[in-house]
Amino acid sequence: MIRALEVGDLSGLVIILVALMIVPPIILSGIGIAIRKKYPTGSKVLYILAGLYLLVGLGICGTLLAG
Repeated sequence: MIRALEVGDLSGLVIILVALMIVPPIILSGIGIAIRKKYPTGSKVLYILAGLYLLVGLGICGTLLAG
């Protein structure tokens, strides 16, 4: 019999989900810092997007992960 619903160790999945919540805002902020002198308006947009992504990622997804 196939045990399709059996779940083993999920620590790798949790690490991937936490990385998806934290890494993109760090990348967006880094790009914003890199282009701050040449494109100040675009830099502000990237900072806002990074903040929103972090807020939504830690808020909604963090609540789902916490159970």
